[in-house]
Amino acid sequence: MNTEKEFTEIYNKYAPKVYRLCLGYASGDNSLAEEWQQETFIKVWKHRKSFKGTSSISTWIYRIALNICLGALRKPKKNIQINDNILASDSTDTDEENHEDKILKMYNCINQLSENNKTFIFLELEEIPQATIAETLGIAHGAVRTRLSRIRKTLLKCITNEK
Repeated sequence: MNTEKEFTEIYNKYAPKVYRLCLGYASGDNSLAEEWQQETFIKVWKHRKSFKGTSSISTWIYRIALNICLGALRKPKKNIQINDNILASDSTDTDEENHEDKILKMYNCINQLSENNKTFIFLELEEIPQATIAETLGIAHGAVRTRLSRIRKTLLKCITNEK
């Protein structure tokens, strides 16, 4: 990834997933997700020579994105709320509105998770393979499966109001 062409190819391949990952941490705030996505790829470009190839490029990029999102959330005075307009629609279709309500409820439940658990679920929602999640987070693959199972149960209870 030493040339601009190689970087552009990597950007085009991973930018959408990085954006959606950041969007989850930004609770639906598009501009904040775009800012974090941009920050991620600025770091990828700046530190491209430090990539040793001991992991896949995707693992390295996701780790950078996670560090940026989590770092930004730890900063004081960053009170991020779910953007209620993210699911707004001009449609009057009640099935569609019901679906949107469920998605909003899911994001509210995800927001209640710890930062670590958010990391797991956002990577899972992006359909990133569990082996890659394990490598990105530096834990055993079996531990990823167990943690995701527990998180799914917690989210299901929250979404169905069982808490």
